[in-house]
Amino acid sequence: MQAVVKKWGNSLGFRIPSLWAKDNNVKNGSKIEVIAEKGKIIILPQKKTLDDMLALVTPENLHLEISTDSSVGNEEW
Repeated sequence: MQAVVKKWGNSLGFRIPSLWAKDNNVKNGSKIEVIAEKGKIIILPQKKTLDDMLALVTPENLHLEISTDSSVGNEEW
């Protein structure tokens, strides 16, 4: 993949190819991690935090408790 660097205000920028964005679930407004390492720039989609994932839980998609039968041995519930 190739991209062209262009002036963006006082900085330089480039467009992320749509194929990479789609493959990595990156959309407009998504946060990414940029790592500068030995003359390279590494771009990673930012992993979701626990808070991000918990925000997706709603009363509609929350499942009920699952019974795994009575205890066997010394377990206490």
